[in-house]
Amino acid sequence: MFDESEGKACGRCKRTQPRSSFAADRNRRDGLQPYCRECVAAYGAAHYRRRREAMGKPVREKPAVPAGHKYCTVCSEIKPHSEWHRNATASDGLSTRCKACRAIQGRAGHLKRQYGLTEADRDALAEEQKGLCAICLTNFAVHVDHCHDTGRVRGVLCFNCNSAIGKLGDDPDRLRRAAAYLEGNVWKPTLVAPGVYRLPS
Repeated sequence: MFDESEGKACGRCKRTQPRSSFAADRNRRDGLQPYCRECVAAYGAAHYRRRREAMGKPVREKPAVPAGHKYCTVCSEIKPHSEWHRNATASDGLSTRCKACRAIQGRAGHLKRQYGLTEADRDALAEEQKGLCAICLTNFAVHVDHCHDTGRVRGVLCFNCNSAIGKLGDDPDRLRRAAAYLEGNVWKPTLVAPGVYRLPS
């Protein structure tokens, strides 16, 4: 067991630094990478530059980043560390994308995995419905609805309508009985045999 207060010497710059200055590596005896985060980042940048130059491609220059901030290569914005998820294995201890970009890409990935749709496909479906929920025709269409048996996409609904049909088990008969109930026509089952009931047709 290693004391968190103990320092560690970087195998590249030879400086002894706090253990928090090294990324995690479960394959190492002390659980840390041999080089400090700063050296790993510098080596990565140099390696990237050599590789791009060898391929004859331009090298993208990152802007100067103030302390406590990081540059996101997806949205090209400099954001404070609070806008990044932690990643113990990364050279700087932070995710490669900011929280906002991760969320956007996460939603796009969910659409593709779950429904086989791109965000453009989803937006086109909503546009066909004039941007409104296909059931209530009042709220904005934001949630893709699909048949849980076949996987076929049926339309785009608002949160309330999507939740409602899900709670009613996507069962058309239940929905019809719910509509009748709201209209004051309560469907009462008829006892036809001990323990056997028949619903009105």
